[in-house]
Amino acid sequence: MTRPSLILIVLLALGGCDQVNQKLGLEDPAKKEANLQAEGKAVGSACRQSGRAIEDCYSIYSWLPKAAIYEGWREMDAYMRDNQLETVAPQLPPPESPAAAKKRKKAEAAAASAEAEGEKSSPKDAEKSAAKH
Repeated sequence: MTRPSLILIVLLALGGCDQVNQKLGLEDPAKKEANLQAEGKAVGSACRQSGRAIEDCYSIYSWLPKAAIYEGWREMDAYMRDNQLETVAPQLPPPESPAAAKKRKKAEAAAASAEAEGEKSSPKDAEKSAAKH
């Protein structure tokens, strides 16, 4: 058996393994979409139960599909009305969105590099201070 055909056979055998596919970045689009839908419904339900406005949920969880968030929010709203349940106030602040996290990390990196620049003195500054002494 030639080496390329052996590699092909191994790749085909491993192609069905979910863990291998995820590590290689070969996630099934349908499965990924189903996971996003389920997660969106769960987030929408949790937002409604905690008394958060639907618009807040959309902005906090911007990476999730709005339709799924709305569906979960609406289902929880009906459930809470039918069972006369009160909202549960959240004890923790909402999670940081990926976009806000990127902005924060960039700002921190810029501040750190600016601080490092301020601590370093240029060779010209060293020459000037040496010339004074």
